[in-house]
Amino acid sequence: MPVELTDKLVIAISSRALFNLDASHQVYESQGLEAYSDYQIAREEEPLEPGEAFPMVQKLLRLNDRLGDSGGVEVVLLSRNSADTGLRVFNSIQHYGLDISRAAFCGGESPWRYIQAFGCHLFLSSEADDVRNALDSGVAAATLVSNRGGAQSATDQLRFAFDGDAVLFSDEAERVFKREGLEAFSASERAAAREPLGGGPFKPFLSALHQLQQAFPPSEAPIRTALVTARSAPAHERVIRTLRAWNIRIDESIFLGGLDKTDFLRAYQADVFFDDQRSHCESAAGHIATGHVPHGVANS
Repeated sequence: MPVELTDKLVIAISSRALFNLDASHQVYESQGLEAYSDYQIAREEEPLEPGEAFPMVQKLLRLNDRLGDSGGVEVVLLSRNSADTGLRVFNSIQHYGLDISRAAFCGGESPWRYIQAFGCHLFLSSEADDVRNALDSGVAAATLVSNRGGAQSATDQLRFAFDGDAVLFSDEAERVFKREGLEAFSASERAAAREPLGGGPFKPFLSALHQLQQAFPPSEAPIRTALVTARSAPAHERVIRTLRAWNIRIDESIFLGGLDKTDFLRAYQADVFFDDQRSHCESAAGHIATGHVPHGVANS
């Protein structure tokens, strides 16, 4: 019978998110596809340097050591490379001992169309168009915009940080803020405090993380989650009640009332941060692996 991944957390990642392919990409941009192919084939025995998502992927795959024979995490490589030029990528995967065995090399075409076939919960890429297509197909996705290299966080625990509106939640409240301002937003959220927000593109991914956390005692969980939001009281109550209605645990909730998020993300020691606001992403990008979620009214 065919193997199924339905009982696993499945992460799809592009080769440029997993490894630093900047030099290769410059060859492609300046000299074309044939020169790029020659460049990669000539260096296919040279391991690539880790990219932005490498530390997160490394920590995710280590979870399988604690989850037993069946594991709980699958990482799939989705690449615009051909299999020929992608050999360097797979050699690098083997060099670093990453347990990644499934891949789609699409020969210059966009790989996002294989996301649902693999049953992916999250797609990370450096190609904004691929990310938008993944979001449109109902899969959590983000464009990695960091510029800090593949730096490891200080803790062995894998720490995810999420913005709220238009990421974990729908953008319904943010639309009120954009249209009518902060006072109207606060009044609207106070009036709707007991009405759960709709789910945003990252709700299914948060739910899958929550299910994975249940395999461990809370004090020993190797995954930690945080909501880092510009909201403040009185707009906090609806968020708390929404997560309660979803029956999803989030470990830390930080209500900043418009303060810059970067110092708080550093204090939390986030491995990766997801936000729909490009300005928030740019602020955090020099310190934390950051994914821009091009969804909602802020990206209209």
